[in-house]
Amino acid sequence: MDWQALWLSVKLSGITVLVLIPLAILAGRALAYRQFVGKSWVEALIMVPLVLPPTVIGYYLLVGLGSQSWLGQWIEQVMGQQLVFHFSGLVIASVLVNIPFAVQPIQRAFETVPNDVRDAAACCGMSRLKILLKIELPMVWPGVLTALVLCFSHVLGEFGVVLMMGGNIAGETKTISIAIYDSVQSFDFNAAGTMSLVLLLFAVTALALTTSLSRRLGGQRGANHR
Repeated sequence: MDWQALWLSVKLSGITVLVLIPLAILAGRALAYRQFVGKSWVEALIMVPLVLPPTVIGYYLLVGLGSQSWLGQWIEQVMGQQLVFHFSGLVIASVLVNIPFAVQPIQRAFETVPNDVRDAAACCGMSRLKILLKIELPMVWPGVLTALVLCFSHVLGEFGVVLMMGGNIAGETKTISIAIYDSVQSFDFNAAGTMSLVLLLFAVTALALTTSLSRRLGGQRGANHR
């Protein structure tokens, strides 16, 4: 069991969720409530990571953020380090790849909020921020929770984009999925099986708890509206 790789994966998942979920709440709310020119294209662009192979996304990130590109050179001058083959590059890649897993559940949750509830809150003098924090977020919490678990679990098992963007540097970019691959390559099937089982148990447990909690929250919300 490669505990260092497991910890790096958990760390990457946690940071990705912390960065992505607040952005997904704002994006999901805007897509749910607003109509604008090109909205369908924006929604399609958000869904691109679901249909593109992770290696393709990793390739474009490698080219776009590498030391040979003007953007990569500018980032290296500002930050003093390059993003490619570095943990910070993995965070950026993970955020981009997991955008649809975060935005879609949250957008669908916001679409279930009745317009008359928001209109009534606005008539009572509540600001948009207060409406979001006091009215909308408690109602869309199951969607936010679903997005959080989906993103965390997906990042935990990412392979293609992580390998393309970060390589296989122990303690820096070697995640548990890459450790599993290395174990299989070296015919250490016991280690590969153990790490795979850990990911499987976590995924099943997280999804089961999320489903159960979402149902409870949905039931409580329905009871409160009766």
